[in-house]
Amino acid sequence: METGTNKSPQRIGVPREIFPGEKRVATVPEVVEKLIKLGFAVSVESGAGDAANCSDDSYRAAGAQIVDGAAALWAGSDIVFKVCVPTPAEVDMMREGGILIGFIWPAQNPELMQQLTAKKATVLAIDSLPRMLSRAQKMDALTSQAGVAGYRAVVEAANAFGRFFAGQITAAGKVQPAKVFIAGAGVAGLAAIGTAVGLGAIVRANDTRAEVADQVISMGGEFVAVDYEEEGSGGGGYAKVMSEGFQQAQRDMYAKQAREVDIIITTALIPGKPAPKLITAEMVKSMKPGSVIVDMAAERGGNCELTVPGEAVVRHGVTIVGYTDLASRLAKQSSTLYGTNLWRLAEELCKAKDGIANINMEDEAIRGLTVTKEGSITWPPPPPKQVAAPAAAKPAAPAQAKKGHGHGGGGEPMAGSKLAIVFGVAALMFWFVGANAPGAFLAHFTVFVLACFVGYMVVWNVTPALHTPLMSVTNAISSIIAIGALVQIAPPAGTTDWIRWLAVAGIVLTTINMFGGFAVTQRMLAMFRK
Repeated sequence: METGTNKSPQRIGVPREIFPGEKRVATVPEVVEKLIKLGFAVSVESGAGDAANCSDDSYRAAGAQIVDGAAALWAGSDIVFKVCVPTPAEVDMMREGGILIGFIWPAQNPELMQQLTAKKATVLAIDSLPRMLSRAQKMDALTSQAGVAGYRAVVEAANAFGRFFAGQITAAGKVQPAKVFIAGAGVAGLAAIGTAVGLGAIVRANDTRAEVADQVISMGGEFVAVDYEEEGSGGGGYAKVMSEGFQQAQRDMYAKQAREVDIIITTALIPGKPAPKLITAEMVKSMKPGSVIVDMAAERGGNCELTVPGEAVVRHGVTIVGYTDLASRLAKQSSTLYGTNLWRLAEELCKAKDGIANINMEDEAIRGLTVTKEGSITWPPPPPKQVAAPAAAKPAAPAQAKKGHGHGGGGEPMAGSKLAIVFGVAALMFWFVGANAPGAFLAHFTVFVLACFVGYMVVWNVTPALHTPLMSVTNAISSIIAIGALVQIAPPAGTTDWIRWLAVAGIVLTTINMFGGFAVTQRMLAMFRK
């Protein structure tokens, strides 16, 4: 079959996953309907979705054909959607020249790659997606599955912990909140932070990448830094292997956290490499009895020296959870997310919505995914195109400019000459008003000018991130201005009309400001409502 030249719509096949303990399925009925709208026909092996609460009848209702037996499914499908890496037996059943989409891990499975090329297959490895491309995020199955696993890790920890996460004060006494430490704040780590914070625990986290600190804090956690200066960002959104000096400082920090916290969740893993040993047996011994470790890197040996992959064991009074199927334990949710990722990929392959997949090797995202093309190995892909570097910023003046920009919310500080001109013009205007206005007005005008200056300086020195909450505060100030304007709307006899019109203008502007402030504040608060 030559990709993209068939006139009839292609058929997508979804086999039952045969990996021991795997409950996920590559697509769900809700996604089947979307695939059919792209022009594809869809076949699902009978029973493929049973473990994910997707019955054969629900697939039929969505428009899919139910096929009995894996051999018939593989042989009758132009495109096969899978979750787990295919076995040699499954590849043997594959139609020659067909398309396979799923987790492949080409670097770890060279023999599988050779078998797929012998079948003249076109293989799109979802794990090889260039994750740094913003438009590829909708297809990023690694991220979606890691988020589910991070959530499930906290659930498993809560199940093994045997105590409340949140602190409580009851008639029977005070219950202290659980303390959770999360090693690695990638996608899974951040999902774990959000879940643990939501359950009421005190959450701490660490990561080798300095930029993650703000994300941890925004999720409600506390970032615990290693007392060692080294940049830890690696390629593709992963952390890199750190120096021995950093690792020793990191171990010292982990040892301290192990003595203090109740639960440790480790997520440190670099694809293709054994999991780094972060939690030693001595650290486990130092933990309080009843504590829990959830090792999310158990599949690659584990971050804890005492982890047993696939099992939950008790060592030195500490429960060490080494399950390797965390995402599969939430099969319905993870299957829905994974199916959506593959549907988004199908959209990219079938932009004409004619049911014909077009493997466009000029598309950087598709090129990165494609590890074999019609029997030829195309992995690894060429390096990503270099984006033109932004123009170099002008060197900032040492301390003065830095200080002004760091605290200011509006931009660069005003130059000294411009500031002098502004103050000169303002002084001239002030003199002109003072020479021609009544004495009572001059006193009020002086207060007004000083209020404008003080208000400007206060707002200027507020961090831009706080400008929206600040609007709710300015409503109170605006109400004071409105009261003053209302007093002047009917001035005493003998005063000029222009004071009245100034009061009218003040009321109009204040009304707009107050209405806008409340509207923006309402929208901001709505973001935090569930």
